[in-house]
Amino acid sequence: MASNTSILWATLAMGLIAAVLTFVTEGRGGSAVSGWIDGGKIMLQILPLLIFAFAIAGLLQNLVPKEVVANWLGEKSGWKGIFIGCAAGSITPGGPYITLPIVGSLSRAGADVGTIVAFITAWSLWAFQRLPLEIAIIGPRLALVRFLSTFLFA
Repeated sequence: MASNTSILWATLAMGLIAAVLTFVTEGRGGSAVSGWIDGGKIMLQILPLLIFAFAIAGLLQNLVPKEVVANWLGEKSGWKGIFIGCAAGSITPGGPYITLPIVGSLSRAGADVGTIVAFITAWSLWAFQRLPLEIAIIGPRLALVRFLSTFLFA
């Protein structure tokens, strides 16, 4: 889990980028105010999703005892933890707003780094819920090749 210092530095970096982009936008004759308003609209659209994602992460952390996480996903879980991480990551729906709070919750509950890396890798590369869309758009052969080429990474 990220420390308060890491969160502070990331926040400061994002603030600096926003400030620079504000000045660049105004310097090129654009409307920084309009950009900030558009960003606010996006934030309002995503805010309910974030609230529920963080609620789920907190509830999971309190629902699943740390001993269970340590046994199934912790440092001594070995390959079992990695396989469970891969399986869970591959079926977890949604983007980073949903997945990363869950990953943070698992980390705080005692999941091993290897298990978490397997979870994130499977979520980003395998994403079984994305396969039907891939098959429809790029065809079954290319979707299968894409999936098989990423299979060993997780």
